[in-house]
Amino acid sequence: MRELDSKRGKRTQNLVAESRLTLPVVIVWAVAVWIACGLLSKQLWMQFACFGVSSFLMMVLNNVNVLIRIYSRMVSCSFLVLSCAACFLFDSMGDGIVQLCIIASYLTLFRTYQDNRSVGWTFYAFLCIGLASLVFVQIVYFLPFLWLLMSIRLNALSWRTWGASLLGLLTPYWFVSCLLVYQGDFDVLINHILGLAQFAPLGDYSSVTLSQLLAFILIVALALTGAVHYWRQSYNDKIRVRQLYGFFLFMNVLSVLFLMLQPQHYGVLLRLLIVNTAPLIAHFISLTRTRVTNIAFYVIVVACFALTAYHLWTSSLSF
Repeated sequence: MRELDSKRGKRTQNLVAESRLTLPVVIVWAVAVWIACGLLSKQLWMQFACFGVSSFLMMVLNNVNVLIRIYSRMVSCSFLVLSCAACFLFDSMGDGIVQLCIIASYLTLFRTYQDNRSVGWTFYAFLCIGLASLVFVQIVYFLPFLWLLMSIRLNALSWRTWGASLLGLLTPYWFVSCLLVYQGDFDVLINHILGLAQFAPLGDYSSVTLSQLLAFILIVALALTGAVHYWRQSYNDKIRVRQLYGFFLFMNVLSVLFLMLQPQHYGVLLRLLIVNTAPLIAHFISLTRTRVTNIAFYVIVVACFALTAYHLWTSSLSF
């Protein structure tokens, strides 16, 4: 009887957040969006597989680190829904690989929390960053900030872990270098690395479409909502979880600044925003219980689904 009364007292957002049916329903929705985006007609199987693995790793990231202190799959659900709200990005295999590598790097890097001798996990985390940089070399710009976050948020930075991070970052390049030397085409790697020196054009938004702008506004608005909520309620979480959410917040700010300066990298940076925003908005939906936040939940759901439908419609895709 107490459980029944408790359920009756919960708002819609809490029932959805704590339901075991939410994730399967959202997965069905995501698959339907992928089909509408051309999964079958365009043969986007590799992109879909990359998306599926990324979604699974987001679920593992939540479970391993207990990002939400109650039973909830909202981190995975938020990732799926936000990704579908930017479904025009589905075609890019390279951006999907970078997103997958970033999630994998978080999963391994968070294991180094308060262990400045964890050279193994540090190596694997930055190996993922190195693999991502083979596709998107500008991800290297985040390196100094990742080291800073290892120091102030994870308390895991030492000379040993710093050396392991460099080793992990360079390992993919050693293998690629050997292959290119064997093929006699080493200039490809040199030109790829020289991309780090190409900053122009700065702040050129002429190529930004309405769809891209709407997706950016929605995700930033959700990130701000989650950030404000977390700043107010973080004292309820354990210290470790607070540090991890601080990590997400910091990376979100960096991603927004990077995107505003270099909008030509919109696709990969928006995916990075989605990865860091999903835990924040999931925390908000799962752990707030007021009438206002329940209304906000409805607004968020309607906005995400409406934006997904808009992007499908503007792309002249059939449902």
